[in-house]
Amino acid sequence: MAEKIEVGVIGLGKFGLELALTLRKLGHNVTGIDTSEERVKSAKPYMSQVFQADGTDQQALEQLSFQDFSYVVVSTGDSMEASILVVLNLQEIGVNKIWVKAISEAHKKVLSKMGVDFVVFPEHFAAKQLAHKLATPGMIEYLSMGQDILIKEREVAEWAGKTLIDLNLTNNYHVQVIAIRKNGAEELDFVPKANQVLEASDVLIMIGQRENLMKLPE
Repeated sequence: MAEKIEVGVIGLGKFGLELALTLRKLGHNVTGIDTSEERVKSAKPYMSQVFQADGTDQQALEQLSFQDFSYVVVSTGDSMEASILVVLNLQEIGVNKIWVKAISEAHKKVLSKMGVDFVVFPEHFAAKQLAHKLATPGMIEYLSMGQDILIKEREVAEWAGKTLIDLNLTNNYHVQVIAIRKNGAEELDFVPKANQVLEASDVLIMIGQRENLMKLPE
């Protein structure tokens, strides 16, 4: 397992709480704060430490040692002003890595100009995911890398009896097979052997640019 990290989460709404819970499941330590007593009570059974506190209060952040965390994630609901003030407070107390959930393109632009390390716009990303899934049969995941990178699955079908070496998908289509699902199994065989003979019922999991994945024969 990777080295444990200490993460502070400011705002325990749906996004902040889900992030905190996932980090805990991955074995990392998470300290969360929220102004809502109800949200704090709901989060307590699942988090390392959780406090009712206001991220716009710089003194409160210092008292809770947010300056010592590896990362701090800001997810303060629908208030752009509160989010910006929290970021300013974190920068003031010397937090090294600040990640922020944006609520609009304008918010995202301001945060970027403030030098925030990473800005996520969940609604924007989810909309792109859905659009690509609708438009690309077999798509599993859309990766926001600026080049429409997708992960797509395809049954081996007419490629049965061949190997990945025979198919040479990297050179022929500029896509890469990253895993194979054998004969309807749930588990994936990651980094498959290039000389493995493929069966018709196998499913290839491929990554590449959308335009290249769409060129593959159906």
